[in-house]
This record gives sequence, structure tokens and C-alpha cells, in this order.
Amino acid sequence: MTSTAFETATPDPIAYLDRVAATDLSRSYKGRMLDELDIRPGQTALDLGCGPGTDLASLAQAVTATGTVIGVDHDQATVDAARERTSDQHTVTVRLGDIHDLPLPDRTADRARTDRVLQHVADPALALREIHRVLRPGGRLVMGEPDWDTLTIDHPDSGLSRAYTQYVTDKVVRNSRIGRQLPRLATGAGFAVPSVIAITPVFRDAQAADKILGLERTTQRAVAAGYLTEEAAGRWLDHLSTGPFLAAVTFYIVVAES
Repeated sequence: MTSTAFETATPDPIAYLDRVAATDLSRSYKGRMLDELDIRPGQTALDLGCGPGTDLASLAQAVTATGTVIGVDHDQATVDAARERTSDQHTVTVRLGDIHDLPLPDRTADRARTDRVLQHVADPALALREIHRVLRPGGRLVMGEPDWDTLTIDHPDSGLSRAYTQYVTDKVVRNSRIGRQLPRLATGAGFAVPSVIAITPVFRDAQAADKILGLERTTQRAVAAGYLTEEAAGRWLDHLSTGPFLAAVTFYIVVAES
């Protein structure tokens, strides 16, 4: 089943986040999210699930020297990395905290963002209520999340593609359909949702897609979970590594106002 075309070792989490952030796709949607935040000088902006601080500098530039940026993440290693990377940004602070119970007073911030975070949390609805709590009236939240149920990978045997996507949806991502659910969940948390933007990136290069999707690693796990046989997985990976490649997944940017 093993293909030399794809990665087999799981990358370091911070290195993986850095790698994804460096792609043209990531730069494009992050820029769109920043535009939708409509940050003004002097405001307080939150990056919830900030990871190693990838987006903190752009938020700091937007709020200017008169504003404040607060990054929050639940993982100490990424908090340490974010603090080190923003040590020269005097408007930025990074805190260890849980998005379900933010270490912030009520009505702290004017703007907040989450980027591929809510797909992983235990209770997205609770997280959204907590974000609503810390935003001031008239504040804005911009969220970016994929809907993994829309993942499409071309293969001559469409049943293999369906089995692979089903495994990703069932087992790999905790809240795999969060992209389509965000407007409903945000409304339930007290937000108005004036805008939903759907972006569907298309991958034509198998190796580039693998750096984001982890095609072989995920296939191996799908075999172990009984979604694919060894023989089927071999056929699947052989075609992906040698044939014309196409994959796509829909990514939603949802704008919510408190």
C-alpha cells in the first residue's frame, strides 16, 4: 500500500501549521478573512486558537500602535512559539486558555477571528457563546472552516473516493461538517450573520495536496478502521500518485456580528 510519492511520517504540529500558512491558498483566504474583519486603528482584536502566532503580526498592523491584539491557545508549546515570534510586537499578548472558557472579561474586544479551530473543539456552540460574551456590542467575528463532507478526490473507482471522504468525515475531524453549520450555530449563540463566503480550492498537484491532506497517512488509518481494504488502498494511492490528480473541498468564511 505504501507509495513513495507521499509523506508517511506525521509532521510536527507547529511545522505543519507553518507549512500550510505558507501556501498561496492559505495566504489568499487569510487575506480575505482580514478584509472581512474590517479592523480599525485602536481596536482590540482576538485571535482565538492562534497557534504559533501566524496571524498575530497582521492583526497588530491593522490595529496599529494604539490598539491591542490578544492571542489565545490551549497548547503551551504553541503559546510559547507565538510569544517568541511576537516578542517585538508591543501591542500583542498571548495567553494560554480554553476557547470554551476564555480568560477574558465580558465585552473585552471589538474583533475576533477563528481559523480552522472550531472543527476541532469539543463544543462549538459553547465556544461561540463564549466569543459572544467577550465581544462588545457591534463587534465582529470572522470564522474560517472547511466542510470535510465536501471533500472530492477524483479516482476511476468513485467508491474508493466516497470511502476515503467518509472516513475523514466520520473519524479524522471531530466537527467535520462545521463549515455548513457555522451560520446556524452563530445565530444560536446570539450573533447576526450578514455574510457567508464559500471558497472551493482545487488541487491539481498530488504532492501539494498531500502536504495539506496527508493522503497516505490518512489512507493507512482508513484501512486500519475498516473503511478500505489493503488492496483497495493500494489501487487508490497508485492512481493518486501517477494519474492526473484533482481534489477539492469547500471552505467557508462566516462573518458574525454581536
